[in-house]
Amino acid sequence: MHPRAGRDAALSSARRTGTSLAYHRRGGNPDYRAGLFRASKGVCSLDDSSVDPSGDRTEYFGIRRTRNHSDDFKKTRLKPHLKKQWCIPAKSSSEFVARMEDILETYALAYDPEIPLICMDEQPVQLLDHSRPPQTMKPGQVQREDYEYVRKGSCRLFLFTEPLAGWRHVQASERRTKSDWALQIQELLEVHYPEAKRVRLVMDNLNTHTISSLYETFAPGRALALAKRLEIHYTPKHGSWLNIAEIELSALTIQCLNRRIASIDELQGAVSAWESERNGAQKSVVWQFTTKQARGKLKHLYPQI
Repeated sequence: MHPRAGRDAALSSARRTGTSLAYHRRGGNPDYRAGLFRASKGVCSLDDSSVDPSGDRTEYFGIRRTRNHSDDFKKTRLKPHLKKQWCIPAKSSSEFVARMEDILETYALAYDPEIPLICMDEQPVQLLDHSRPPQTMKPGQVQREDYEYVRKGSCRLFLFTEPLAGWRHVQASERRTKSDWALQIQELLEVHYPEAKRVRLVMDNLNTHTISSLYETFAPGRALALAKRLEIHYTPKHGSWLNIAEIELSALTIQCLNRRIASIDELQGAVSAWESERNGAQKSVVWQFTTKQARGKLKHLYPQI
């Protein structure tokens, strides 16, 4: 007999005779009559009255449980043991919404090969080596590595992506200076997009991401020529989620950087392989959040007029 059928039969008999469900489950011993060992407060553990007629839920000492034994607490209950880091912008910030709408309107523009849309971001990477050689994987056993590691310094990753074309480029650098950023911009304009009239560049307003960095690295004539080909759109403070390059960096971290990498050369080889595979598949990010949606969902960020 199916377990549910037996349970339903016992429940039906308990209702007909006025005894508890526990009475029938324990073989009909009269010592287990309903209410004999009732708690001082609340509902008894297995009284017939505590069983949901639908058979979906049962109460144990006032705690409601479902058939899969999960507590049926409200989703809004407090969880003081959990927390999340979040980008929390200031409310009623005209500067935030102005830059946000500028980014959203830029993303809404049609594809133009002469004026490509490029998103740029960077992140630090810690170089780590094994303190002892890891044990290679074998059937039935994953690779094992010692929890101790050796620090080998740190470096920086610069990532550029053209979301509408499914293209990205990642470059490792030893430092994060104005000259490093300027050299990356030079490579972007002169190597990857030499025929473009100008480049719409979306990035955050880091202190090195300025036109002055070009003048600190190149002669004035060349710095001006590079600056004229840049159309810069800065994301707002606490609005890094508006940068599509950050999505690409997240994918890079999960798919490529989830292991120990000991040198910058090894790192460059790993990210270049990831770049080639992702570019070959033309993986892209389809941005769907619009200015109209922002004015509805994020109206608390707009100044009250």
